[in-house]
Amino acid sequence: MRQPFSRVIVIVLDSVGIGELPDAAAYGDQGSNTLGNIARQVPLNVPTLRSLGLDRLVDLGEKKRGPGALFSHEAEEKRAPGPLFSAVGRMAERSPGKDSVTGHWEMMGIVLDRPFPVFPHGFPRDLMLEFERRIARGTLGNIAASGTLIIDELGEEHIRTGKPIVYTSADSVFQIAAHESIVPVPELYRMCEIAFDLAVKARGMGRVIARPFTGEPGAFTRTSHRRDFAMKPSAATVLDRLTGGGIPVVAIGKIQDLFAGQGIPRGVHTASDEEGMDAVMAELQTLPRGFLFANLVDFDTLYGHRNDVAGYAANLERFDARLAQLLPRLRDEDLLIVTADHGNDPTTSSTDHAREHVPLLVAGRGLQANTDLGTRQTFADLGQTVAENFGVGPMKHGISFLHLLTQN
Repeated sequence: MRQPFSRVIVIVLDSVGIGELPDAAAYGDQGSNTLGNIARQVPLNVPTLRSLGLDRLVDLGEKKRGPGALFSHEAEEKRAPGPLFSAVGRMAERSPGKDSVTGHWEMMGIVLDRPFPVFPHGFPRDLMLEFERRIARGTLGNIAASGTLIIDELGEEHIRTGKPIVYTSADSVFQIAAHESIVPVPELYRMCEIAFDLAVKARGMGRVIARPFTGEPGAFTRTSHRRDFAMKPSAATVLDRLTGGGIPVVAIGKIQDLFAGQGIPRGVHTASDEEGMDAVMAELQTLPRGFLFANLVDFDTLYGHRNDVAGYAANLERFDARLAQLLPRLRDEDLLIVTADHGNDPTTSSTDHAREHVPLLVAGRGLQANTDLGTRQTFADLGQTVAENFGVGPMKHGISFLHLLTQN
């Protein structure tokens, strides 16, 4: 069976939402619009994203003038084999919740019927007592908190006592922060494996996250040794179908962790969004066919959770510049999809994820011009499209939009 696209590249801009979902109020997220609210405060220089139609989905304000016109169709067409076309839409999340695991699983075909459990008031006493017994030391924290704030608050006591900092958020996460000179990274990972047994396996939480940091009091910095220990997907995903069908799958960033490695023969872990885009560009040089799935997490961890509006805006502009470099390298048989997994509006008082629509920007040289993909009712439409393209579907959930991209 002919595959319309021999390579599909999906880049997830972690937390770049574009406006509240109809049920946002149930999550305390009414008014959230990560991208739109940032654009209202900071003029955004994102010509490449605009050229793909992002400003049709959300008000980005007036175009920022200056030395940032990093992409033009004229320059791109001189370097590439044929003109580039785009399709534009947005996606709503059908699964309850607003965490990365839920969002990425739904993209790959799993729609949850109930959310992962959360602990907004801290973890139960029996869980913490057993965790402390098994790691042979006490803990600090056990509250819902911003990761950077709780490190600033408890980091000095952690250094003095050697007790790791345990915290959660509005998401289903058991997070453990420790200074690398006090708790070496391998030991922190061992603690996370113990927490995984107690919180994920025994209580159904989504994941455990290792949050190592370095530095001195008042100047602590989280390091690139973060690691996610996630529950295995509850059903077969598009990744499983692709791998089982002999289609190469490469994951970049935290993707492999989010799926507990299932259906992902090769993962490339990265320390930053710059490294993530470097990895995408490198794979385009060496991967002849298959599925490339990347997550760029800095939007969320460095800027969304810290309510850093200016930093978030600057990262959008950095990505836009890298996207301008990537587009001319797409082959005629490539399909690029840029999307997100949830929101995290840094302009609100919350430091947690937000229940938002996400963008669906599709680019390729074999696309129909000016295609409107509308509002997709589930992220699973993306996975169904990938599955149909490679002939490994249909999946249980989602409606493919492949025909909208390729119809004559």
